[in-house]
Amino acid sequence: MYVIAEIQGQQFKVEAGRKLYVHHIKNVEAGAEVSFDRVMLVDNDGAVKVGAPLVEGAKVVCEVVSPIVKGDKVLIFHKKRRKGYRKLNGHRQQFTEVKVKEIIA
Repeated sequence: MYVIAEIQGQQFKVEAGRKLYVHHIKNVEAGAEVSFDRVMLVDNDGAVKVGAPLVEGAKVVCEVVSPIVKGDKVLIFHKKRRKGYRKLNGHRQQFTEVKVKEIIA
């Protein structure tokens, strides 16, 4: 069984027992339980339910493993040729690691 759920503005394929890295969730601690109710599709061993836009009564229950995990560094480099203009900027996205406990559908 799996579902397609929207978590923090992104869509994820969610299965029970799987770990996900979602955009940083504020004000949560390790071990806390978080539920997401924006479920768009439910596949229960071939029986597919598609929401319009959401499936009613379906939700995903997760446990927070780590509240802040830093992603890889992304470098942004700007240059204008023959002008002596160079600018280097870096960014590290913050994620929250969650483990899916159960899917209610």
